[in-house]
Amino acid sequence: MWESESESGVSGRDYATGALAPAKHGLNTDGFEQRGQSWYVTTDIPSDFLVQIGDFSFHLHKYPLISRSGRLNRIVYEANDIENKKVLNDLPGGAEAFELAAKFCYGIAVDLTAANISGLRCAAEFLEMTEDLEEGNLIFKTEAFLSYVVLSSWRDSIIVLKSCEKLSPWAENLQIVRRCSESIAWKACANPKGIRWAYTGKPPRPSSPKWNEMKESSPSRTPVPPDWWFEDVSILRIDHFVRVITAIKVKGMRYELIGASIMHYAAKWLPGLTKDGAGTPLMDEMGGIRENINGGGGVGNSSSWKGGLHMIVASGKDDMIQAVQSKDQRMIIESLISIIPPQKDSVSCSFLLRLLRMANMLKVAPALVTELEKRVGMQFEQATLSDLLIPSFNKSETTYDVDLVQRLLEHFLVQEQTECTSPSGQHFADKHEGSQQRGGTNAKMRVARLVDSYLTEVARDRNLTLTKFQVLAEALPESARTCDDGLYRAIDSYLKAHPSLSEHERKRLCRVMDCQKLSIDACLHAAQNERLPLRVVVQVLFSEQVKISNAIANSALKEATAGESQYQPMVSNRKTLLEGTPQSFQEGWAAAKKDINTLKFELESVKAKYLELQNDMETLQRQFDKLTKQKHGSAWSSGWKKLSKLTKMTGVDSQDNLGSQLPPDPSKKPRRWRNSIS
Repeated sequence: MWESESESGVSGRDYATGALAPAKHGLNTDGFEQRGQSWYVTTDIPSDFLVQIGDFSFHLHKYPLISRSGRLNRIVYEANDIENKKVLNDLPGGAEAFELAAKFCYGIAVDLTAANISGLRCAAEFLEMTEDLEEGNLIFKTEAFLSYVVLSSWRDSIIVLKSCEKLSPWAENLQIVRRCSESIAWKACANPKGIRWAYTGKPPRPSSPKWNEMKESSPSRTPVPPDWWFEDVSILRIDHFVRVITAIKVKGMRYELIGASIMHYAAKWLPGLTKDGAGTPLMDEMGGIRENINGGGGVGNSSSWKGGLHMIVASGKDDMIQAVQSKDQRMIIESLISIIPPQKDSVSCSFLLRLLRMANMLKVAPALVTELEKRVGMQFEQATLSDLLIPSFNKSETTYDVDLVQRLLEHFLVQEQTECTSPSGQHFADKHEGSQQRGGTNAKMRVARLVDSYLTEVARDRNLTLTKFQVLAEALPESARTCDDGLYRAIDSYLKAHPSLSEHERKRLCRVMDCQKLSIDACLHAAQNERLPLRVVVQVLFSEQVKISNAIANSALKEATAGESQYQPMVSNRKTLLEGTPQSFQEGWAAAKKDINTLKFELESVKAKYLELQNDMETLQRQFDKLTKQKHGSAWSSGWKKLSKLTKMTGVDSQDNLGSQLPPDPSKKPRRWRNSIS
């Protein structure tokens, strides 16, 4: 408790305004008295100065106020004698802070606490209660209390920072927010073994003899969990929470703890992130996180921020209230995205996807949404199907946002490629080539199974186009899928939901599947699936026949190299294989063989017909070419052709006559002339 001094040794001072501040108050009082919304000084001297702050009025005296307040000194000096009323609605801290400041001016003892110190410090700055007016004025004493009492206490620092929410920008300009944030960050980064102060969630100390209390600092006491500060920090407003987390990052805290604190804060202020509406915690990855979203634990009243941080689902709420609450939640999401640590596993993929769902719903800035999508792509293999089923909020025809999942998959593949080609990744690969390759392959296989499950779910949507389905199914490399059963289920679901597909579209859809990667059960189902094209059924049956032949050959080879009796074990193994095969499969396989033979015969007949048609086509083409040549030929061209024929014929006759007259040259062979057929 601080008490203001009631007397001063200075007889008077002259200030820039020329007002004369008396050295003594000149009245004795026992305190203040409240009557309704008015405050009166309990003294025999009538009041001569009225201060109005909101709905509250203070009936005071001029001289006690102007002796310690520079602003009130100027107000009284500049005002005329008739006007003795001043309205101070812009005073930080409101009527409560002015009441304490007025009591201090009258020399009444004022109790400074963590709850009122920030408002009183801002009010003292507003009223200009500096050391120039009187030594030990209100600014000096509030600053001393902040520095030596508040900042040395964990709980008081939280309370003061919480109380600064209504004091902007005064608390920011006076560095109260910065100093409290730094104090909280230092204490949060302290070694949990050395923590002696109280915090929310700390179990109360049991009653024990005094000699046992002296052993409180012994190693046998209850250990402090690393997340002890989560609940206290989570009551802060989002801008102050960001300041604290930023300061904690600078101090070098582990990114896992920072990410867990962000998830804790989001679960407290964004109930839409929870898996159900009953207050189920979003994430419980760390052993110390045990929190109830609907609980009001923490220092102070966490619901004092009237921004409204709960999703409005009921239709009876007012539209304006919904707009305000959506704006506050949008601000929270944007702030949380900006402070998530850049490390890969700082927060869970489930948390990122739920945050992305709310970001799309609340129309968060596109740049932040893109950044969040990249973060999801970094750890896409950790996602689950329920988290990927994000509704489409952009008035799309599909129920779920398939384009969003496509972008997430692209970010994942880019991240995988970047890790493989980066210098650090190559250096790591040189040392751990096998483990890194297995890790990347396993991640792609998990993503492939996830994408297949997602395709199976969204394929039931009649508005999903074939192109979107095909692009998403073919986005992963072929090596990511060792078995295409999941992809076959997705294709079958799409064919069920889209019975009007043409034969060409069904073939195009089935092209994304590799029949050789289907299991026996999937092949049996595909062989009897009437929705599949006939060519795909043939491919499935042929690939299954090849598999069975290879399996029998491999088993025979193993039996042949097993021991001395090579032939007999092979025969018994074949018998065992046939006996162990279910009867339904044997019957299905026999029927499949008949279908294969029938299809082969049909294919041969189709080939023969095709060859006949091809020959007919060539004959028609030749006839057509002849007709076109005759039709385009002119009279001049035909005449020149006849002349060329006559010339060639006469040339041959003349050569024959000369040849008969001259002796033949034995060194030269007779030249043969070829008549043109044109």
